[in-house]
Amino acid sequence: MSQPPQARFSICVIEDDARRLLFLHRAPTLTLEPNKWGFPAGHIEEGEVPRACAYRELAEEIGTGAKVLEKIVLGPLRDSFYGGIYEIHLFHFHWLGGSIELNHEHSEYRWAGPDDYQDLDLMDGIEEDIALLDLWPRSALNQARLPPALRG
Repeated sequence: MSQPPQARFSICVIEDDARRLLFLHRAPTLTLEPNKWGFPAGHIEEGEVPRACAYRELAEEIGTGAKVLEKIVLGPLRDSFYGGIYEIHLFHFHWLGGSIELNHEHSEYRWAGPDDYQDLDLMDGIEEDIALLDLWPRSALNQARLPPALRG
């Protein structure tokens, strides 16, 4: 992509020992995809590095009582759902324990695995994030919500 990104995001994908992922339900008052399920994430501020953004968003969205271990970082990547206008940095964390305290941006959370996430109304790009990090078998993901290069 030759155009600079319109916005930059850090996305935090947290996996527990049972290979389930932490999904947050977005509040109905949010502008971007309200009432959808997604991962802790947010805008990278001016002058902020992606890793600092990821840890800031974790503290803001699930609280400081959550204990995680950083495993993999992918990025910068360009989104596939909005024409490549967003720069994405994916952070894969392992859940070590602790507590989750949601902020005003989310109404509930749920741990879900490849066999029980399908009933969640997901934000665009969630399956792509899971596929890029190679966390679940591709066959377990909704193929219609994956870019062609990641299907299978």
